[in-house]
Amino acid sequence: MPLPEPSEPAATDRRESRRIDRRIAALAVPALGALVAEPLFLAVDSALVGHLGGAPLAGLAIAAAILQTAVGLMVFLAYATTPLVARRRGAGDPRGAVQAGIDGLWLALGIGAALAVGLGAAGGALVRAFGADAAVAEQAGIYLAVSCAGLPAMLVVFAAAGLLRGLQDTRTPLVVAGIGFTANALLNWWFIYGLGWGIAGSAWGTVIAQWGMVAVYVAVIARHARRHGASARPQRDGLARAGRSGGWLFIRTLGLRAALLATVAAAASHGTAVTAGYQVVFTVFSIAAFALDALAIAAQALIGDALGARNPERARLIVRRSVFWGLVSGAALGVLTAAASPLIGRIFTADEEVLAVLPAALLALGLSLPLGGFVFVLDGVLMGGGDARYLAWTSLVNLAAYLPVLWAATVLAPSGAPALIALTAAFAIAFMLARAATLGLRIRGGRWMVLGAP
Repeated sequence: MPLPEPSEPAATDRRESRRIDRRIAALAVPALGALVAEPLFLAVDSALVGHLGGAPLAGLAIAAAILQTAVGLMVFLAYATTPLVARRRGAGDPRGAVQAGIDGLWLALGIGAALAVGLGAAGGALVRAFGADAAVAEQAGIYLAVSCAGLPAMLVVFAAAGLLRGLQDTRTPLVVAGIGFTANALLNWWFIYGLGWGIAGSAWGTVIAQWGMVAVYVAVIARHARRHGASARPQRDGLARAGRSGGWLFIRTLGLRAALLATVAAAASHGTAVTAGYQVVFTVFSIAAFALDALAIAAQALIGDALGARNPERARLIVRRSVFWGLVSGAALGVLTAAASPLIGRIFTADEEVLAVLPAALLALGLSLPLGGFVFVLDGVLMGGGDARYLAWTSLVNLAAYLPVLWAATVLAPSGAPALIALTAAFAIAFMLARAATLGLRIRGGRWMVLGAP
């Protein structure tokens, strides 16, 4: 007996799902490459500076911590730009899409200049707050002072990548990141060892590479502007819109950073082995987050485009497929982490006390990663929907729900492997469950799904 032919709507849904899956992959894979390139800048700096001696390397660690905190809070410049551009693209307004991105570039340049001036003025006090000895503080101060010249470039790169992602181009950011990484490595080597500039050479190499990346982005975006008739000058309404969205996403990022810092402080209260173990766990979590963030970037661009085109059915299908791939990717990363949990620690340390507390905590992290995939993707969906205010307020709600759990985990498991397991479970499971609940409730409703261009 022949099987019945599939109904036309069901076949159409499957074809559309496959098309969306291909678009997710086409956006996510290059985005992952660009994301991975970013931390490699610091890795190259560390490897080259490390051969100068202990004081320069310790100074780099302090300066990098200050810079990464400042810049990490500004990542909203990419997240705010992508949905604004994607919505206008989806609405059939390519000129407005490029203009929204150019407004974001100007906003990033202004914030970067102000941040450079502020950090330049406060850099000495911030370095001293770490309590390092004079030699280390001097090296940190040198690196930080030079690096301030690159802060505007770093933020413009964020916004430029957000613009192109909104246009559904994640390949160009990958190429630019690759060029920047190569230039950074070569310039650092030449300035440090060829010219004998020491740690200042590392900072100057990175600054020049960052401004070089800006030059490439400006050339690419200028072509888009000429093609679609967008102005190179900022528009007042566009700056205001980008500022409002970015302000809410800044609050959202602040809540996440506060949760991370609170967890590090809790780990520090358990002593050296647990603190070192948590650093390994968090490093593995961060690596997994890069892969899952690539899916979130794809979701941002596709959701913004669908809502701009006033197509809620396509937006819902994008949500379903993105969540599916988030869960699958999280599960795959989780299985890999759990399987390698007895071995991962030896990549980072030979300290037997630290190695003893790691396997069970890494196993707990592996079990949590499907949940992480769900959270990262829905975060990207709501960013793509422009639901920045909801993300901001719920970030603070999630933090308020997490802190008592973190306190209980710290008190009930006072030392050793149980303490590290408790901290890992608190952050990777309890905190992520709070985020999953607030994000999932929003997605189930329709208030986030505002149709049309802003």
